[in-house]
Amino acid sequence: MAAKRFKRGNHVSWNSEAGRVRGRITRVVTSPTKFKSYTVHAGRDEPQYEIKSDTTDHIAMHRGSALTKLRK
Repeated sequence: MAAKRFKRGNHVSWNSEAGRVRGRITRVVTSPTKFKSYTVHAGRDEPQYEIKSDTTDHIAMHRGSALTKLRK
C-alpha cells in the first residue's frame, strides 16, 4: 500500500490521547532528524510531518498513515 502524501499547508487531523486533533502541516521531513529529544526516522519513501495544532501551540510529528486530510 502506498504511503499517504501531504504538503506543507494541508489541514489534517489525527488521534491523540486527548481525542481527535486538527492542525496544519508546517514542515515535511524526509531525512532522520531530532524532534523533542527523540530521533524521527523519516525518509524520502516515508516522510513524516510536523503539524501545529489549530487550538494550541502544540507541535506534533506524525507519519502520513496517522493523518487524515480535511476538506478546505
